[in-house]
Amino acid sequence: MEIILKQDVDKLGFTDDVLEVKNGYARNYLIPQGYAILATPSAKKQLQEKLKQRAFKEKKIVEQAQKQADKIDQLEDFNITAKAGNDDKLFGSVTNAELSNELEKHGIELDKKYISIQGGNIKRLGQYDAQLRFHREVIKDLTFDVVAETKK
Repeated sequence: MEIILKQDVDKLGFTDDVLEVKNGYARNYLIPQGYAILATPSAKKQLQEKLKQRAFKEKKIVEQAQKQADKIDQLEDFNITAKAGNDDKLFGSVTNAELSNELEKHGIELDKKYISIQGGNIKRLGQYDAQLRFHREVIKDLTFDVVAETKK
């Protein structure tokens, strides 16, 4: 069944994508939840018109996202401090939210839902990688260190 997504759906697609999905998935989940509509000929025409109108605005949005992403390259030795015990184990964990807060301190605003830390939550000191999605076309990789908080 062919559908048009009305909003981003994780691991499926982005807003206004035209996709082919299984009938049951579309009828029982995507359409009732308001995530998608049927891709009828009239809906496709409306989508094309909407995309034409949005193309100019989209270009500016992508440029702004690229400027934010370029700030990542300027970061050197990006560290997150956390309380740690013996054997480099953290008290708690470092999540997307903490990474988002640290990036904000460096002037990079990015919502935590657009940050993907490889391996999930971090529970040990060391070097880790994360993928930052500023826009569907602007994705940046970040390597950072989790270091122990120094005692005062």
